[in-house]
Amino acid sequence: MTRIHPHAHPQPQLHPTRRALLGGAALTALAATTGTATASANSSTAPASWPTEFSLPNGFLPEGIAIGSRPYAYMGSRANGAIHRTDLRTGEGEILSEGATGLVSVGLKLDHDGLLYVAGSTGVARVVDSRTGDVLTTYQLTTATGHFINDVTLLGDRAWFTDSLDAVLYGVPRGRAGEVTALPLTGDWVQTPGVNNANGIVGTPDGHGLIVVSSNPGKLYNVSLKTGRATEIALSGATDVANGDGLFRIGRTLYVVQNRLNRISVFDLDAKVGTATLRRTITDPRFDVPTTAARFGNRLYLVNARFTSPQTPDTTFTAVSVSI
Repeated sequence: MTRIHPHAHPQPQLHPTRRALLGGAALTALAATTGTATASANSSTAPASWPTEFSLPNGFLPEGIAIGSRPYAYMGSRANGAIHRTDLRTGEGEILSEGATGLVSVGLKLDHDGLLYVAGSTGVARVVDSRTGDVLTTYQLTTATGHFINDVTLLGDRAWFTDSLDAVLYGVPRGRAGEVTALPLTGDWVQTPGVNNANGIVGTPDGHGLIVVSSNPGKLYNVSLKTGRATEIALSGATDVANGDGLFRIGRTLYVVQNRLNRISVFDLDAKVGTATLRRTITDPRFDVPTTAARFGNRLYLVNARFTSPQTPDTTFTAVSVSI
């Protein structure tokens, strides 16, 4: 693992502490999660009266979604980097963080203290205050071209970002000062030129490693946090996870969103995360190239990126939920 010194552009308060950002009351309201996409604070059942589908602004071009312990979904825009927040109880939402020309928001995760970690595609990672929408810090992880900072997960004291065009993971400090770390992928990892490789990412059940999906040709890897060595996870009951995009894990159950296939493949992981056994698949007629998933209670919420439809300012977009 190497430590790098990317250009960071903080807002007036340089790397404010997470507790100072939200205060004790808000911190309590945003109850703890380890950040490995296994949040237990939102494990209560979502009432049947809550909507299972809601609209996003026309032309929003969504791809990422994050949900914390409270019933709000945060979704990022590929069009201009805006962040949209929707109340899961009503389906009503609004723009939380305004976008700008040239900005992109793809994968995102919500920390237990209300900070959103956002993958910015063009070499960028941003930290956004989920209360105000203010961008607190911007990290230029790589050059703007030749890279695709695609997805993020929270594990330990870092937010880990994938680069779909390079065999490197980047670890950004969570809510405090510190250096960004670069973790080159080695071992079984295969980097295919010209296509998206590393995409979705989530922590292993023991918290000592990261599970990364390579969209092309569709493989899962168990990556050591200490060395970056990637060990291919053997699949049982499936030949591959082609078009694998977002990952979500609950215990040893791994949900793999396969975007253009319009399905979620549900795998059981063995104790050493060496084998993933396909248990079932989830499909839904409302799926229209879903990309990433986030959980609230007994539901997974997904955004429809609609990659196979015209991507215009008038294109309509939705998010949908399925029962788990």
